[in-house]
Amino acid sequence: MDNIAKFLEWVKESDNIVFFGGAGVSTESGIPDFRSVDGLYNQQYDYPPETILSHSFYRARPEEFYRFYRNKMLCLDAEPNITHIKLAELEKAGKLKGIVTQNIDGLHQKAGSKNVMELHGSVLRNYCERCMEFMSAEDILHSTGVPVCPECGGPVKPDVVLYEEGLNQKTLQDAVYCISHADVLIVGGTSLAVYPAAGLIDYYSGNKLVLINKSATPMDKRADLLIQDGLGNVFSQIQI
Repeated sequence: MDNIAKFLEWVKESDNIVFFGGAGVSTESGIPDFRSVDGLYNQQYDYPPETILSHSFYRARPEEFYRFYRNKMLCLDAEPNITHIKLAELEKAGKLKGIVTQNIDGLHQKAGSKNVMELHGSVLRNYCERCMEFMSAEDILHSTGVPVCPECGGPVKPDVVLYEEGLNQKTLQDAVYCISHADVLIVGGTSLAVYPAAGLIDYYSGNKLVLINKSATPMDKRADLLIQDGLGNVFSQIQI
């Protein structure tokens, strides 16, 4: 039995699956990732993207931050791909218990998934730092300069975890609980290079760790099943 056939068998037999995904989940929806050859980290800007997306840069140069953010982070026309859709179907069928994602695009929810733990926040949520008034991603996209709150005039910040910022502890606790109680843990589309997110697989104690990624990761040897392929090709074969 090949690895994809074994993966499909595990999915069919389990009713306690958890999916942990990264940027590779959304690249098939046209959202650029950060570390691939043509990803955001290999394009030219006045500052490296990881500098622009840091808390200190956001504070020091908010206009420059928002210029990059509007151009590269707000992909509001993107639609869920087959991986998002199949995961939502697995959840609806009672087989998938949760999705832990490093992505900030909201595509899992757009596909219909309910229990999504967004480790790095979401571009779809933006709040005034003064009065906590909500502002939509569309409002941010169509604003100029540093967006300000329509209620009090305060600065608006995206609800995304920037470099130098800590993860939301409640989200982290929920992710740990989900992963530690999973029967099958599917890890897909992530380089497993960003901590603390990558360390979450340490909480999985089962024997059905599936790692699906086009390129090698530091965790490959720990996988019970390693599939070096695109997520869409693998997930499109799931029959529910």
